Amino acid sequence: MENIIEYDIAIVGAGPAGAIFVKEIAKACPELKIIIIDGQSPDSSKPCGGLLAPDAQKLLARFDMVLPKSILEDPQIFAVETIDIEQKLVRYYQRHYLNMDRYAFDSWLLSLIPQHVAVSKGRCNKIEKHNDLYQLYINQCDKEVQINAKAIVGADGGSSIVRRTFFSPMKVQYVAIQQWFENNGQRTPYYSCIFDAKTSDSCSWTIHKGNYVIFGGAFAKKDCRQAFDIQKARLEDFLGNCLGKAIKTEACLVSSPRNMKDFTTGKDGIFLLGEAAGFISASSFEGLSSAMLSGKILADAFAQNENYESIQKAYHKKTLALRLKLRTKSVKRSLLCNPFIRGVILRSKIQSIKPYGKKD
Repeated sequence: MENIIEYDIAIVGAGPAGAIFVKEIAKACPELKIIIIDGQSPDSSKPCGGLLAPDAQKLLARFDMVLPKSILEDPQIFAVETIDIEQKLVRYYQRHYLNMDRYAFDSWLLSLIPQHVAVSKGRCNKIEKHNDLYQLYINQCDKEVQINAKAIVGADGGSSIVRRTFFSPMKVQYVAIQQWFENNGQRTPYYSCIFDAKTSDSCSWTIHKGNYVIFGGAFAKKDCRQAFDIQKARLEDFLGNCLGKAIKTEACLVSSPRNMKDFTTGKDGIFLLGEAAGFISASSFEGLSSAMLSGKILADAFAQNENYESIQKAYHKKTLALRLKLRTKSVKRSLLCNPFIRGVILRSKIQSIKPYGKKD
């Protein structure tokens, strides 16, 4: 390979974690030579419900950032319809999410990084360490390109190649599958959280996006597609209508941290952000707020410390509150995903709202 360029930092993954890190580190340390590897495209974007939770909204406010209207999707939703198919229970709870186009959101964040930062379109297929450099091999339109870097930041999600190459994988992961359908006026909740003990010990969802309806869920890896199809049929039977023919199907691995050992921040000049580090809610799979926050914390650690060891120690220490918060989400998950406890909570109607015209 010719003309191999060496960088101070290579960031694998250009989602919210990677984009916020680059935006902040490039501003604090403009002398660093940085490249970010963006493997997304409109046809290969990450499957995601695309709801911006209050924690993520608050973080954007702290960055003094405002969302362009073009990122938002119709409709804006004020409640979640929680459905337990097996126990035939439905409850409504007020929520304050923003409905948005996830790929447009990621592209907007990436557009905010300084122009002196290099952006490589392609997917990282392999990483090796030789002496004091990391060698990254990027697939760009069927052509392999090599990049050398002194440090690597893994911001590449649940199936992170950085984590898989250098660290222990997340112990519990699901396959998140979602399908898009034309919105033909069928009776589908604008936003729902679905539980079905027969097909999954996790949750599923429906979300309206403009002229489309998404149905998706998290399923055990073994026979995941079969479980998805069975749950979809059971949901259609429960709702009393048919979603129709799927326009497209998306799938990816999604992490479910259960204990503090599931969180990995990195070592030896390798740093992990967002879901690659395990920073994702085990109860709702919300990860945008944790991704952006971890990017900011790591950027601050780079700006305030002189070597990788001290940066690593500072990053690990400053993410303790985040790790503890996410640990409580695994406790919440154990309660919500227990059919008996979930039934008790839903039947109690605690904090639920009753829409006008709806029957209990």
